[in-house]
Amino acid sequence: MKKLMLATAGAALLAGAASAEDVKIGIILGFTGPLESITPAMAAGAEAAIEEMNATGSAMNTYEGVRADDTCIDSAAATAAAERLVTSDGIAAIMGADCSGVTGAILQNVARPNGILMISPSATSPGLSTAEDDGLFFRTAPSDARQGVVMSEILMDRGISEVALTYTNNDYGKGLADSFEAAFTEMGGTVTINAAHEDGKADYSAEVASLAAAGGEVLVVAGYTDQGGKGIIQSSLDSGAFDTFVLPDGMVGQQLVDDIGSGLDGSFGQYPGTDSQGAEIFQEMATAAGFDGTSAFAPESYDAAALIMLGMEKAGSTDSAEVSAVIMDLANAPGEPILPGELGKALELIAAGEDIDYVGATAVELIGPGESAGNYREIEIQDGTIETVQFR
Repeated sequence: MKKLMLATAGAALLAGAASAEDVKIGIILGFTGPLESITPAMAAGAEAAIEEMNATGSAMNTYEGVRADDTCIDSAAATAAAERLVTSDGIAAIMGADCSGVTGAILQNVARPNGILMISPSATSPGLSTAEDDGLFFRTAPSDARQGVVMSEILMDRGISEVALTYTNNDYGKGLADSFEAAFTEMGGTVTINAAHEDGKADYSAEVASLAAAGGEVLVVAGYTDQGGKGIIQSSLDSGAFDTFVLPDGMVGQQLVDDIGSGLDGSFGQYPGTDSQGAEIFQEMATAAGFDGTSAFAPESYDAAALIMLGMEKAGSTDSAEVSAVIMDLANAPGEPILPGELGKALELIAAGEDIDYVGATAVELIGPGESAGNYREIEIQDGTIETVQFR
């Protein structure tokens, strides 16, 4: 009897192996463009989850990440890149995109028409909360409606009640600027000017002159670390218009600190982050893999990829409609908490019919239309490094 049982089990394993599917997941991020300095760590985070899942040896599928460049700001190029992922590479889901404008374009022009699941690790525009998505779109990053409140609280806690504000002229910048101004004003603060800037210009002296004329204790720069935001800061320092800058998530990157130098010391800001056990584990995993686990949106990218794959395993399918239907259950209580490095444990529980609560690297909790509830790391630039002040 024992031999018969072993033989039956072996046959079942062989049948499972024979039916295993090679599943491609698109990793579409701004490998070029205004966030290119933080994108490598984001891609590495997603690929770390894929490598971990394949290493379990017990997944229904084998997974492969396929990179594509959305440029962060060119919606036409991003749409074309996503279309190639679907038509040429045969991807089953998208980890991405990164910037809000291109994310919305891919969602409406590629994901919805083709029925493809998307989980973005970093698209934060409040407008995406109400976008038509056919239930296919999620994000492991919080909406900027939340970031606007957190940024206002940080300023108030530092005794700053009057600021000038500039934002990159796109969905991300406008959404964050509006959310921040509303929250800051409600708390009793004053925004002296709320002005857009364009990315890719060689000279920002005119924009800085207008900001300086309006006045403000500090300058809030809701831009991109490798593009216009960086130019605004450098021009402000060169002219003496401002010497302290508030840096939202799109402006937090070590490359910016290195490029600007000591002029950025004393500036501060925030980006999504948590001091959870999962964050610590992920940072250790990232260090071992050779990338920075504290880099903006790298943990969110790990979580986005992990949720896609766990969704497929839970649904027993790669069909995006079926996978999308289980994402919220996987990401929230009740269930056994799952941390980075525990994807194998998650598979065992799923196979046993048990519930899991995917906590991941960012203390994942999806609310409303499938977006992160929102935890933030408050930072300050000190002696050329990005130092964590506290978590909110």
